[in-house]
Amino acid sequence: MTASHPSSAGRPLTIWAVSDGRAGIEAQVVGLANAIARQRTAQVVVKRIAWKSWFGRLPWWLLPVPRRLLTPDSDIAPPWPDIWVAAGRATLPLSIRVRRWSARKSYVVQLQDPRMPTRLFDLVVPPKHDRLEGENVFPITGSPGRVNADRLAQDLALFGGALDALPRPRVAVIIGGKSKAHDLSPERAAAMARDIELPLVQEGGSVMVSFTRRTPERAKAILEARLKTLPGVVWNGEGDNPYFAYLAAADYILVTEDSTNLATDAASTGKPVFIMKMDGDSLKLRLFHEDLERLGAARPFGGAFHSWTYQPLAETERAAAEVLRRYDARSA
Repeated sequence: MTASHPSSAGRPLTIWAVSDGRAGIEAQVVGLANAIARQRTAQVVVKRIAWKSWFGRLPWWLLPVPRRLLTPDSDIAPPWPDIWVAAGRATLPLSIRVRRWSARKSYVVQLQDPRMPTRLFDLVVPPKHDRLEGENVFPITGSPGRVNADRLAQDLALFGGALDALPRPRVAVIIGGKSKAHDLSPERAAAMARDIELPLVQEGGSVMVSFTRRTPERAKAILEARLKTLPGVVWNGEGDNPYFAYLAAADYILVTEDSTNLATDAASTGKPVFIMKMDGDSLKLRLFHEDLERLGAARPFGGAFHSWTYQPLAETERAAAEVLRRYDARSA
């Protein structure tokens, strides 16, 4: 999968966005790769790797010849890219070797905390809440994402006809789900639905509801049954995903506390963001939400909506600029 982006001048860069194809991980690598391509002429190539059998579950040091253990459609082969952007445990055996394979031609950027020496990469871009430090570490608030003004406008134009008539205030409700630290029980889903319903019934407005692949089915059924009685739309998972259109059309954005990606995307719009409580807890995510609060982007959801303004989060663009600065410095 490739995407070309117009830009400034010079030979177009080739950027590989490498992951195991999971939606949340791929969103990060594609988000940063596209942000780099908005700042420099580049072709972005999306690579989805898969390991044969159980090899992908082995520690990285037990895979001395990792390319032989990939499925053929992974397509990790020369010519090597100018910039390699990767995320996720599955990419680590490749990321730590691509500099050698490419004779140092490829500049290797690893997202998240790789939990191995950072010197094995050219640059590591973790979230600040991972508290990782080093000369080649560039922490950002949240995670790289795909939200930018052009993407929001494009998707709003695509779905706007279905959203224009919705009464204001429009509330985008983005529901995550089960993770290592969090879950969404039927009881919590019912309480969440009640907290969303009450201010809308009392003060008017509408909802635009979207679920993720991780949303438990019972919780999803409860939220869908309760919220579809309100003015608005509930995406059933069929057809094109209106996620970005919902963010663009919203006056307020509600996101569950389990996802760095969802909150980062929401905070990149400049709209008031409310964080909804789930079952479970995570110190790292609490630190992340506190960081968003300090930046004025997000607040805990207490069953009421109110407006405020802040500078939209632009960490993906900032990380892209840093990648290019270091890439240029190395090339020089």
